[in-house]
Amino acid sequence: MSLSYSCIYGLRASVLLAGRQEDGFVTIREISNELDISFHFLTKVLQRLTNSDILESYKGPNGGVKLAKDASNITIREIIDCLEENFIIPECALGLPIFQNHEGCPFYEDWRELRGKIEKVVDTLTLHELAEKDKKKFIYNR
Repeated sequence: MSLSYSCIYGLRASVLLAGRQEDGFVTIREISNELDISFHFLTKVLQRLTNSDILESYKGPNGGVKLAKDASNITIREIIDCLEENFIIPECALGLPIFQNHEGCPFYEDWRELRGKIEKVVDTLTLHELAEKDKKKFIYNR
């Protein structure tokens, strides 16, 4: 269970936009330069987010992208669901077949608890919260 580069870059760009929501539209070139991501690859990622109504785009000389709604109303799950084909946290971390009572997996109880915590974070953490935590410490300096 790992995220694709498309998803990672989509999350990073979305957090950047959340931190600059009051700026309005931000050019893709500016995002690409600030995050050190390939312009053409990022364009494709942001297009998918736009097609899913997470971002809004504006074409033209002053064009760019911005969040389609307030960052506090966009969860990490929305970004992941848009950019990941089949984001699934496996039932069994060891890859064992699932048994009715899970007797065959020595890690099941611990994994189930961890899996639940991951799901909760993904489902409830918003772009606004990430942008507040970030404050140019993590995402921009990669």
